[in-house]
Amino acid sequence: MTSTTSEPTGQRPGVHPLRWRILGFLGVAQLMLILDVTVVAIALPHIETDLGLSRQAVTWTVSAYTLTFGGLMLLGGRLADLLGAKRVVLAGLLVFTLASLATGIADAADSPGLLLGGRIAQGVGAALLSPSALSLVVGLFDGEERNKALGVWSALGGGGAALGVLLGGVLTSGPGWPWVFYVNVPIGLVILVALARLLPHQRTASDRPRLDVPGAVLVTASSVALIYAFIRAGDHGWLTAATGTLVLAAVVGYAAFAVWQKTVRSPLMNVALLVRRPVATGTFLIVMATALMIAVFFLGTFYFQHAEDYGALRTGLLFLPVAVATMLAAHLTGGAVATVGTRPLAVGGLLVAAIGMAVPAVSLHPVSVTVGTAIAGAGTGALFVVASATALGQVAPHESGIASGIVSTFHEFGASVGAAVISSAAAASLAGETLTGFTDGFVLAAVAATAAALIAAIITPGRPRTEAQ
Repeated sequence: MTSTTSEPTGQRPGVHPLRWRILGFLGVAQLMLILDVTVVAIALPHIETDLGLSRQAVTWTVSAYTLTFGGLMLLGGRLADLLGAKRVVLAGLLVFTLASLATGIADAADSPGLLLGGRIAQGVGAALLSPSALSLVVGLFDGEERNKALGVWSALGGGGAALGVLLGGVLTSGPGWPWVFYVNVPIGLVILVALARLLPHQRTASDRPRLDVPGAVLVTASSVALIYAFIRAGDHGWLTAATGTLVLAAVVGYAAFAVWQKTVRSPLMNVALLVRRPVATGTFLIVMATALMIAVFFLGTFYFQHAEDYGALRTGLLFLPVAVATMLAAHLTGGAVATVGTRPLAVGGLLVAAIGMAVPAVSLHPVSVTVGTAIAGAGTGALFVVASATALGQVAPHESGIASGIVSTFHEFGASVGAAVISSAAAASLAGETLTGFTDGFVLAAVAATAAALIAAIITPGRPRTEAQ
């Protein structure tokens, strides 16, 4: 062992004595990645005005990050398995921190291109950091401690998404929207130094097969085609030849990726792992959780700032109940998974989210939007924990890196889909004076959550029958 820290009395052999401290730093690093999805949401109207962005460009400000993040996530997970999670975590954190600095400079340079380029580079750093960090968490903990650690991880992710909107409001109304990116720089550097000292040295794989770069390009290109189809549909219609062609191209691309993974010597994804019922269910739930989360923040922030003409700080404060509800639900769910089981929690979380989305859909008003988004936040907070526990709770240690990459990939894919679909559903309200687009967006989210609850009731595994321990 390379650790220089002795284990305290009673410590289980092979368990890192500083694992909870490491979890804290890794959690803050992951928090930055999640924040950068939603902290930008509150600043979008200001970025749109200052840089003269179209609705499609505004949506790409979110999707460029999440697509790169998700599209390269499997590559990041594979790198963690081959090179060691510590190296990949530190490299990803450095890339993300420098990219955040570049993205903030876009305002001074008056450059939409630099903004989108910086967001793509942030996505690259996040794709390296997130799966390797989650792989470390899975590897550092086992048994009930692993469930607790995943609960903390999910609470930070789900609650951080809501807190991102509050932080975005404070920064945007204060020093300005570039600071939603600049704030990552000092935090990232501190975490980088801390993790470099705390994380144990790891042996890298003796045989290093080639990285599946073609596979990463194929899955990312397919995702870009699909998201572009959804974004474009808001202006040109869903039932057009162009939209259908783009969706078909994405489907063909995903099918080609699946075939490629079965033939290439060093695949990005173990397709057999993805089709395992727990992993498949977990990925479905994580897609729904992030899509609904993005719907909450995208619709809420534009409704408050466009329709009600609220300032960024006031808008951010109105999302504080969402943050509290999300973190509280995630915490309670983390403790209930072992006793209640994942199926009722998954169905319950989706139904709560559906109810929350239905509140502003029935009556669009600042109070109903605030209350409804808080209820929906509680549902998605529970869903994040259930998704992680379902997909990762039973994977073997040697599969933790790629399994974490799969979960994180679909997390960002859900965010990309959520931003694209909701942006297109609400296009009439984002571009004009009518409020019907916001109502349509909330209705769509409520219907999607209800349908997902029915699916979850069928596919989510029940509690395993185990002997008394």
